Amino acid sequence: MELSELIYSIDTIWVLLSSFLVFFMQAGFALVEAGFTQSKNAVNILMKNFSDFLIASLAFFAVGYALMFGTGNGFMGFTDFFLQGTTHPSLPPMAFFLFQTVFAGTAATILSGAMAERTKFSAYLVISLFMTALIYPIVGHWAWGGGWLSELGFMDFAGSGVVHTVGGIAGLMGTIVLGKRNGAFNPNSKIHRGHNVTIAGLGVFILWFGWFGFNPGSQVAAAGMENANAISLIAVNTNLAAAIGALTAMFLSWAQLKKPNVGMLLNGALAGLVAITAGCATVTPLEAIAIGAVGSLVMYAGVTVLWRLKIDDPVGAVPVHGFAGIWGVLAVGIFSTGGDMLTQFIGISAIAGWTAGTSLLLFLGLRMTMGLRVHGTAEDEGLDTHEHGVVAYG
Repeated sequence: MELSELIYSIDTIWVLLSSFLVFFMQAGFALVEAGFTQSKNAVNILMKNFSDFLIASLAFFAVGYALMFGTGNGFMGFTDFFLQGTTHPSLPPMAFFLFQTVFAGTAATILSGAMAERTKFSAYLVISLFMTALIYPIVGHWAWGGGWLSELGFMDFAGSGVVHTVGGIAGLMGTIVLGKRNGAFNPNSKIHRGHNVTIAGLGVFILWFGWFGFNPGSQVAAAGMENANAISLIAVNTNLAAAIGALTAMFLSWAQLKKPNVGMLLNGALAGLVAITAGCATVTPLEAIAIGAVGSLVMYAGVTVLWRLKIDDPVGAVPVHGFAGIWGVLAVGIFSTGGDMLTQFIGISAIAGWTAGTSLLLFLGLRMTMGLRVHGTAEDEGLDTHEHGVVAYG
C-alpha cells in the first residue's frame, strides 16, 4: 500500500468513526429531553428524536447536501442533488456526506426539546423536513460550502453557529409561536419537574461522549503529525470547556438556590460544549476554559430571561444551543488567531436572522394550515396516548 493510500484510509476511518459518535448523540438528545419532561410524553420524545433523523437522512441526501456543498453562488449550491456527481478532494464522498448528515440531524433535533409537550407530531415531521432540506443547508453553504461568509473570513470550526445557533434560534421561534404549556410558570404546578433525572444525566454523558466526534471529527483528517496534534488539542479543549461549564452552572445554582441544582449542572456542561465548538481548533486550553465558563454564564442568564418573559422551553434548549452558540461564535473573534470580531458578528447576525425569519414563516404557516399545537385535552392527558396510542410506563 502506498503512503497516499494509507493516509486516505486512515482519514476515512477517522471521519466514519466520528460520524458514528455524532449519530449516537441522537440517543443523548432523546434521553435528556425525555428525562427533563413529563412521563406522559416520553414516547412522543422518542418518536421525534428517531423521526427527525430518519427525515434528515433522506432530505439531506436528496436536497440538503446539494444546497450546502454543491457548486453554486454565495447563497446556495445548485449541483449534487441525490449525490449525483459529488466529489471530495481528500475523502470518499460518501464518508464526507455521512459526516455532514449527522450534523444536519443534530441541528434538527434541537427543536424537539424546545417545543416539547405540546407540538403535533405530524407538524414536527414537516419541521424536520424543512430544517434539513433548506434552513440548515443554506447556512451551511454560507459558512462551510464556499458561500459568502467563508469568503468574508467567518470562522466556525465545528458549528457553534451553523449547527447549534440554527437549532436554538429555530427552537426559540417555535416556542413563541406555540405558546407556553398548560400550567407553565405556575409555582404550584409540577409541570417543570422532569420525570427522570437519571436518564437525563445519562443523556448528557452520551452527548459529551459524542462531542468527541463532533469537534475532533471536524478536522476531517487524522493521518500525519499535524492532524494528530490538531485533533488532540480539539479533544482537550472540548473536554475542558464542558467541565468548567458544568462547574460554573452548579456553583451559580448553589449560590442562588442554596443547593447545587442537577439540571443546571447538566445544561452547564452542554453550554460549555456548544460554546467551544466554534473555536476548539484555534484556542489554547486556558482560553477554552474561559469560553466554556462564559458559555455557562450565558446559558444561566438565558434561562432566567426566558423564565421572566414566560417563554416556555421545557429542557433549556434555546439558552444551551442558541445563546451559548452565539457566544461561541463571538468568542472566536476574541480568542482565536485569525479571528475578527466584526466578521464574526456579521456572520452570527446573518445566521440568526435567516433562521429566525425562515423558521417563523414555517411555524406560522403550519399553525394556519395543518395546525402546530395539540388540543388541550391531548396536552393534559399526554401526547403518548393521544398522538401515538402507546404509553412509556404501563
